[in-house]
Amino acid sequence: MIRNKPLKLLFYLCLLITAFLVGYKLYLNFVMEDFEALHTRQVERIHDNTPPGDAIRFAVVGNINNSVGIFERRIIPELNSAGLDFLVSAGNAVSGGGEDKYRALYGTLQQLELPYLLTFGPHEYEDFGSFRFYDHFGPHFYSVRTGNARLIFLDSTGKTPWQWQIRWLKDSLSQDTSNARILFIGHPPVKPSSQALFADEEDYLQPEAFRDALMEVIKSRDIDLVFSANQALYDQQTVGDTDFITTGGAGGLVLNTETSFYHYVDVQVTPDGDIQHAMQRLDVGQHPVLKQLEALWFFVYSLFYTGFVNFILILTVFLAITIKLYQLIFVGKNYYPDYDLDPTPWLEKPLRVAMFTNNYLPFIGGVPISIERLRRGLESLKDTVLVVAPRYKDQPEQEANVLRVPSLVAMGSNREFRVANIFLGRVRKRVRCFRPDIVHLHHPFWLGSLGLFIARCLKIPAVYTYHTRLEHYAHFVPLPGMLFRNLISHALIKHFANRCDGVIVPTYSTEEYLRMIGVTTPTFVQPTGIEYERFQAVQPAEVEKLRQQLGLTNEKVFVSVSRLSNEKNIDFMIEAIDKLRRETDVPFRFLMIGDGHQRDRLQGKIEALELTDHFQLVGPVKPEDMALWYNLGDAFLFASKSETQGMVILEAMSAGLPVVAVRSSGIEDVVRDGYNGFKTPENQSQWLARARQLLENDSLRHQLSDKARDFAADYSVEQFARDVRTIYATTLAAHEKRRQAERLSWLGTKG
Repeated sequence: MIRNKPLKLLFYLCLLITAFLVGYKLYLNFVMEDFEALHTRQVERIHDNTPPGDAIRFAVVGNINNSVGIFERRIIPELNSAGLDFLVSAGNAVSGGGEDKYRALYGTLQQLELPYLLTFGPHEYEDFGSFRFYDHFGPHFYSVRTGNARLIFLDSTGKTPWQWQIRWLKDSLSQDTSNARILFIGHPPVKPSSQALFADEEDYLQPEAFRDALMEVIKSRDIDLVFSANQALYDQQTVGDTDFITTGGAGGLVLNTETSFYHYVDVQVTPDGDIQHAMQRLDVGQHPVLKQLEALWFFVYSLFYTGFVNFILILTVFLAITIKLYQLIFVGKNYYPDYDLDPTPWLEKPLRVAMFTNNYLPFIGGVPISIERLRRGLESLKDTVLVVAPRYKDQPEQEANVLRVPSLVAMGSNREFRVANIFLGRVRKRVRCFRPDIVHLHHPFWLGSLGLFIARCLKIPAVYTYHTRLEHYAHFVPLPGMLFRNLISHALIKHFANRCDGVIVPTYSTEEYLRMIGVTTPTFVQPTGIEYERFQAVQPAEVEKLRQQLGLTNEKVFVSVSRLSNEKNIDFMIEAIDKLRRETDVPFRFLMIGDGHQRDRLQGKIEALELTDHFQLVGPVKPEDMALWYNLGDAFLFASKSETQGMVILEAMSAGLPVVAVRSSGIEDVVRDGYNGFKTPENQSQWLARARQLLENDSLRHQLSDKARDFAADYSVEQFARDVRTIYATTLAAHEKRRQAERLSWLGTKG
């Protein structure tokens, strides 16, 4: 593990560089000062250099492709010293239409000492570049008069309808009095005599009707010379009285052959319209052995502008992927627990445990009750526990070793969910003064995140108990439900659990879920304890008194305990009970214990179904009274699919209640079908059939009741606390072993 640290640092450094370069691209796109209508200023400069009637001399380049190595460093110095009047790009001045490519081109063109004009080619058009070209330079097709020559620029990309361009071209030339006419168009209207590598029909002027119409205008309107780019070669052909030149060697990929090489074209036009042009080949010093490698290098260098934007961006991404793959493939992993750990030193002394939870008593729920039982169990073993929890309005006035944190926000119909103020410095100070040996986290966010942060600051291990299936609580989150349910909730659990030193899960099915989502932290299966003896101590007289208070006579009683919330599937049970009362002659009452934000809606549904004689919302019951209410029942019905263990099911079994539940991760390991109850798919007919079976078959119900009570006996709070304490000690032993290994490694590097 120690030897992986430099590799991990390099991996995160790559990610940091990638993030920086992405930020730089955003800066280019959205922060840098804009430039616009450059062609307007360039035309004015050209007119100043070439008054009417003068000879003109200019250079034509194609496929600059944001090149620095060739165009900026090799061609521009030659152009600046050649005595030219201006420069024309025949297309593909940029390697793509992105904003950073246009800004990079602008920086390159700033090196020119002569004015310039650009043809709107296929690279200028791609990646939504058409509007950028229009903003930064000007229209996609236009013409310029210079000396006694007419320069015409057409759009071959399809952005502008070709029929409109042909009409415009005819009208413009019908009134033109220049002695020479030169046309620039990005896609060649005539195929070069030597085909470029990988060339296809789309590299030439399309559609065919546009090509035919343009060739007719070229012939009938006496156009003398046509320049195109889009092919990495030099080619000259004559059709009729017109020369067609394809020039694509100003910086893009070339093959360094007799047709594909770096070059530009020098054009001279006399006042009487005589045109002379000469190709100027650029000698890049091709070594016979490294010829192809140099061509590839120039391509890579010019493709990724200046070597520190796209080139390093892609390089670092691939390097990060390479490192990750190396870790996955070559770095050995031990998937088995470390059996050499000795937890004895920590089992033999009292421990100081800091627990962090987003809800706690007096809020009634499975997590607060589980925490409270664990706290009492640990304290009975002489450990000291500090519980860090939100502050509630009706909390006890005197609480030993409970740090209440004021709330920023209270949510829910009864304001039962509190968002504690984790930014208070006194919370961190109090925990430091407590000097915990280990931190126990009961939620993967907010106060749980604060607890993990404090554990890292104190350099002590942190253990996380996975209590809650977050994906079933999407209705509480201000995010798109499917996004939270299918992605965010699982990613949150995985990220948090993998930052902890140990994870406690209540069932084996829950452990399997964590492994499936990618949790690699050591996991301990430890069901929550129940106060088994208290359920056996309930007196029959107390049960009979409660029956009388509820007006029960000879009815069988179904009991369920749950928060009245969407994820608990209460509607499923209401609808099933409505059907059951119509299908059986056995009198019964369903007592739903619990409270929540859905209470009013559920009560309205019960009344609408005229079900009040059979289904009763009891409301909240104090934890110390729950044993009595469980003993009131004959069977326990449950339909929630959001449980990780279903502690209420074990409590019901402690009171001898057989269970009918919907199959889920928290049910699989505690309900044994046909032994202590039944579990069914989320199918109302099947679930209802099992509930009816327990209602009508007294012999079966008594048989399952005895098995349920025996099963629950193995889950006492005392044993629960001892087992969790062993988990603490094992985690502390592993933490100390890592610290010693790191210390030895550090001493080895110093030595």
